[in-house]
Amino acid sequence: MATSQPDMDSFEGLRRLLARLRASGGCPWDREQTHQSLRKTLLEECYEALDALDRQDARGLGEELGDLLLQVAFHCQIAEELGEFTYAQVFRQLNDKLVRRHPHVFGDATATTVKEVEEQWEALKEKERAGRESLLDGVSPSMPALAYAQVTSQRAVRAGFEWEAFKDVTAKVMEELGELERAGTPDEREAELGDVLFTVVNVARWMGLDAESALRGATQRFGRRFRHMEQASHERGMAFTQLPLAEKEQLWQQAKRALREAGKDVRDR
Repeated sequence: MATSQPDMDSFEGLRRLLARLRASGGCPWDREQTHQSLRKTLLEECYEALDALDRQDARGLGEELGDLLLQVAFHCQIAEELGEFTYAQVFRQLNDKLVRRHPHVFGDATATTVKEVEEQWEALKEKERAGRESLLDGVSPSMPALAYAQVTSQRAVRAGFEWEAFKDVTAKVMEELGELERAGTPDEREAELGDVLFTVVNVARWMGLDAESALRGATQRFGRRFRHMEQASHERGMAFTQLPLAEKEQLWQQAKRALREAGKDVRDR
């Protein structure tokens, strides 16, 4: 006899649905999942939600946030079964943190501007991290490399480890490029290239930019232009791979102009 469906439009409904899927007589695949087996999927769902944001696809974003919420609920369900923590503890910790970090709303503190709120938020986070050995504790090395570099740099700056002026940062980029050119072995070249990239991330930080988003945008622009070049050469009956470099450069410039005029590209700065 079929059992009734759980409430399908609430988090409680999702919780009950997952519990049923992982129970005896549920789904074999769902039952064998672990925190580690779901790790890759959690990351993929985060990126798919970001992609929907970048495309300004509201409907797609709603769907991707649902998929991301499923991953959160899945980990909560597994943890509850293992006695690690409960759904209720996750919500309690989150709600307590939100109240604690908004004393200007729930307490006696005052913050009337975004800058004041951010400064207060960071001060409270620092207080919460008081028991840690390093300012870098808690920075996840599993983050994408550029984001990892930017967060690490931001933490170091809080301790006053910072260049005095923007020109010093750009000078450091040139210095690191010179060291890369002089590197002799593959290991040295890899290390020096890493130093170049880390310093460029600091350029982004000084300019108030997110290095991860900037590179993703640049790669997407390149992809759109490259596909336009391939299509243009195909329409002319030419094999793109066989074209001389000078003709490829002409197609590249044409692609940039065409995509800008169509509003599908961003002018290089």
